[in-house]
Amino acid sequence: MIIPALDLINGEVVRLQQGDYARQTTFEYSPITKFKEYVDAGAKYLHLVDLDGAKDPEARQLKVISEIVKTVDAPIQVGGGIRSREDIENLLNIGVDRVVVGSTAVKEPIEVMQWFQEFGGEKIVLALDIRIEEGIKKVALSGWQETSEITIEALIDKYQPVGLKHVLCTDISKDGMLTGSNVALYEELCVKYPEIDFQSSGGIGSIEDIQVLEGTGVAGVIVGRALLEGKFSAEEAISCWQK
Repeated sequence: MIIPALDLINGEVVRLQQGDYARQTTFEYSPITKFKEYVDAGAKYLHLVDLDGAKDPEARQLKVISEIVKTVDAPIQVGGGIRSREDIENLLNIGVDRVVVGSTAVKEPIEVMQWFQEFGGEKIVLALDIRIEEGIKKVALSGWQETSEITIEALIDKYQPVGLKHVLCTDISKDGMLTGSNVALYEELCVKYPEIDFQSSGGIGSIEDIQVLEGTGVAGVIVGRALLEGKFSAEEAISCWQK
């Protein structure tokens, strides 16, 4: 499915280029208006990143997210600086469908495995941002400021026994660049792990970029900047994927 995405700072819809807070674009409409537009266009699932929460969990926009979840008629997955069990519980309690966990899954695997056992694999998405160096898919951390030595395959192998089902994978070199996804990466992962629902993220700039992902086996395609900048409409993206 096509999963339209919004990033939020202080309740406003923004885009960061390659995760850089210094390269921020702010859009003029409310997240509720935009998400409703996407649902009216046929979106069945939505993705929201709380960039305030990503910087500082104390600044998490729970009130804003709660309002969005209550008002928008589609399930929403939310990420951004999820570092504790309470972070997950608070989001699930306000009606968020799935919580997206990133760097913490690498830094605190024992704790995150406990979250899987408590909340279940359907409620947690592992967001693995990768930097490919000489063919090795290393997981990046802390808003891409550092690269770990652990590979995406090693992490998936680690979490599968506790119920891992959803993985959101971003090739950092593609994110926000509108130059297409790393199709070969998703093909390889979907063949290796057919029981995982992979969400592709980063690089979608045209309808053609969506079409080439159709044969890869990905369960979802996250589309953010291209929709906000009017490269194509949500209707066009969704009907292209359904065909």
